[in-house]
Amino acid sequence: MITGYVKRGEMTKARELFDGMPERDVTSWNLMVSGYIACRGSGFIEEGRKLFEQMPERDCISWNTMISGYAKSGRMDEALWLFNCMPERNVISWNAMVTGFLRNGDVERAVEFFKEMPERDSASLSGLVAGLIHNDKLDEAARIFLELGSPDGGEDIVNAYNTLIAGYGQRGRIDDARYLFDLIPFDNEGGKCGARTFVRNVVSWNTMIMSYVKVGNTVAARELFDQMKEHDMFSWNTMISGYVHVSKMEEASKLFQDMPNPDTFTWNTMISGYAETGNLELARDLFEKMPQKNLVSWNSVIAGYEKNEDYKGAVGLFIQMLTNGEKPDRHTLSSILAVATGLVDLSLGLQIHQLLTKIAKPDVPLNNSLITMYSRCGAIVEAQTIFDKVKLRKNVITWNAMIGGYASHGFAAEALELFKLMKRFEVRPTYITFISVLSACAHVGLVEDGRRHFLSMVTEYGIAPTVEHFASLVDIVGRHGQLSEAFDIIKDMPMKPDKAVWGALLGACRVHNNVELARVAAEALMQLDPESSAPYILLYNMYADAGCWDDANKVRMIMESNAIKKHKGYSRVESPQ
Repeated sequence: MITGYVKRGEMTKARELFDGMPERDVTSWNLMVSGYIACRGSGFIEEGRKLFEQMPERDCISWNTMISGYAKSGRMDEALWLFNCMPERNVISWNAMVTGFLRNGDVERAVEFFKEMPERDSASLSGLVAGLIHNDKLDEAARIFLELGSPDGGEDIVNAYNTLIAGYGQRGRIDDARYLFDLIPFDNEGGKCGARTFVRNVVSWNTMIMSYVKVGNTVAARELFDQMKEHDMFSWNTMISGYVHVSKMEEASKLFQDMPNPDTFTWNTMISGYAETGNLELARDLFEKMPQKNLVSWNSVIAGYEKNEDYKGAVGLFIQMLTNGEKPDRHTLSSILAVATGLVDLSLGLQIHQLLTKIAKPDVPLNNSLITMYSRCGAIVEAQTIFDKVKLRKNVITWNAMIGGYASHGFAAEALELFKLMKRFEVRPTYITFISVLSACAHVGLVEDGRRHFLSMVTEYGIAPTVEHFASLVDIVGRHGQLSEAFDIIKDMPMKPDKAVWGALLGACRVHNNVELARVAAEALMQLDPESSAPYILLYNMYADAGCWDDANKVRMIMESNAIKKHKGYSRVESPQ
């Protein structure tokens, strides 16, 4: 009865039974002490210590329990005092002290105690190795292990090797990991090694395969996978995940088909892989064939639709998900919020926001998604309300979303004022921030401010300008009529100008009636987008306005010879009721 209460942490009931016992042996006392030690809180460990002091006789288990309790609580001085008071210590006592020092970051004393141990068991070395790795002393762990480790330790020594291999693998030190892996004997005789336990186990193989997968070396990982005598579920899933992470979906698919009994994780990995690589048809096909779906399955396909801008597919599957009684989580709603943003569908966004408030309290990423959605849909007041509620939990994405919302909807002054506030809060701008800032400067004709922000981006923040930044700068300068400077900016660009850059120059030429530069910009646009009629028509109209009918007719003839058709314009007139 006492054992049952102790296991459930019901120490009050356990103590009542203990106090009512007519006779108690050392096992009963030890059980109660260990129960108190296992409970969290200093009050419990003190109660355990009181019982320990009251014990008529103590054995090694009694002492070791108290030492371990103090060590786990970070009270190493008291653990050490008890250790020194012990009438007789065993290997467990020493292990508890070594582990305690390592748990509390005292690597030097842990190694010192380990070296002083009169005897060690296999757990001593494996515990030291794990503790040193936890304290980021991987090389020291390997050195001590290779110096003192013995194959006689059997399975525990293999596990220590595995821990070291995993440590090197996690840090990308693949050669060191493989060196250790190769030191473990390979039972290539199908179990003919007799009772020898110092051989690679399935964890050894899986850990080394995982290490290769982590650095993207699926060829080496597959070589080891094929050498394995037996694969467990982790082996299959690690190898398939490795292929998926490097977008080798054909190899992943072949392995998936060979796998005896794929679990839900395997199915989800394949579905996610197809969705990530844009093969939504195969992702959906696997999803429909999946014997048992979970929330991750639904989220993977919905996220795949959203990422590949198949918004209709995402919404359709989301509705099916709700119809099937599957409850969405924050990941589901984040994807559908992105869908609402892509569709510029405020109604859908409002519905998802309402669902979100019922499911979970929005965190920073979700608040950012909400701000972006409302901003993109033109609901600036709602976006600002969420932005203000976030208060001190804003990150750079939060600021970018709000600044971008203001800039894209013509609130240039507000965007620039918020940018000033962002810098005042010492939030470091990104290249996205400056795209919005430069756009805002263009909208209100702040030429000098635009130049200053562009220069600040490069010199103060070390951000290399992208083609979007140059397009905005050309727009800023060009709108102000400084067309020669705008053209010089284009000529000095380190990358090839795109349609946005030439379009900005052409638009400025139209406003300021510079036919010569308009021709240069239009010809560049014709090469970049041969099927678009816009540059032809704009250039034709400029020639016509200037009375240059010969040039205008040449443009029309080129347009006809290239089979460029003018896109029809539409207008709508409301009929009277």
